[in-house]
Amino acid sequence: MSPRFPAPRRVVTGHTPDGVSVVVSDGPVPVSRHLPEDGVHFHEIWNTEGAPALITAVEADEPTQRTLAVPPPERGTKIRINEFAPGFLDERGLQSPVHRTASIDYGIVIEGEITLILDDSEVTLGAGDVVVQRGTDHAWANRGDVTAKVVFVLVDGAFDEALAASLPGGLTGLMHGGPRD
Repeated sequence: MSPRFPAPRRVVTGHTPDGVSVVVSDGPVPVSRHLPEDGVHFHEIWNTEGAPALITAVEADEPTQRTLAVPPPERGTKIRINEFAPGFLDERGLQSPVHRTASIDYGIVIEGEITLILDDSEVTLGAGDVVVQRGTDHAWANRGDVTAKVVFVLVDGAFDEALAASLPGGLTGLMHGGPRD
C-alpha cells in the first residue's frame, strides 16, 4: 500500500468456543483497491450478507474478499473508506463515473472536501459532514488540493416501483460491479 494511502487499522471482535469476547484480528484491512486513473483508493473494512446479519464466533472466511463490488450484497451491508486524491478530474470535472446503486449509502467526510454531483446540482461536503445517498445518479469530485477521505456505509435497498418507473431508462443502468466494470 502506498504511504500516501496507508491501509487503515481494523479491529475485529469475536468469541472463543466458550463464548468469551475476544479480539480475533487487529491489523491493516486485508483488501484495498487502487484506481490510479481516477486517483481513488478503496479500503474494504467489512461487509455482511443477508439480514439480519448472522453473528458467528468467528468468520469462516474474510468478508471483504467475498465480493469486491461497489454495492453491498443482497440484503447486506458494506463499510469502506474511499480516498480521493486531488488532480484527477476528467473533462466534465468528475473524478468518478456517474452511477446509481440500489442502496442507501451514508457518506461521512473525515478529511478534506469532496463534491457530490447530481443531475441538477452539486454540493461540497467537508470534514464532519454526512450525506445520505438514496439511490440517485451521482458522481464524486475532489476539486481541492488535499486528499478527501470519506467513510461509506452502504445498505442494500430496493427501489419503489413508482420511482423505478420514473427514472430515465428505469433500472437498466444500475451498477452491480465496480466503478469501471
